[in-house]
Amino acid sequence: MVQSINTKVDLTIDATAFTGLADYGTIMIGDKGFEFYNTGDARKFIQIPWDEVDKVIASVMFKGHWIPRYAIETKNNGTFTFASKKPKLVLRTIRNYVNPANMVQALGMSDVLKRSAKSIFNRKNK
Repeated sequence: MVQSINTKVDLTIDATAFTGLADYGTIMIGDKGFEFYNTGDARKFIQIPWDEVDKVIASVMFKGHWIPRYAIETKNNGTFTFASKKPKLVLRTIRNYVNPANMVQALGMSDVLKRSAKSIFNRKNK
């Protein structure tokens, strides 16, 4: 059994972690960090302390009416992507522990295409 890093839990909600294949489980947000526990396999878990979180990136669609997924970028271990039933509630709870300046919106499809076109033309000019 895995020991939780939190002493007080603010939110527990069903979620999906995108780690290669989709892992279904539960997210726990508490005073010490962000935790994901797989419901099927107890060995598959993610524990991210708040001091390790660098950015929280949210994919926002339809002008903020729908958030399909969000990612937590850590300082040392990369980026972890999650989806949950009530993503706005999850992000509001995370905002209590992470600096709101470090919570950013992911690039839209048009922004990605613009950046790729600029990089192609910049390479040709050099």
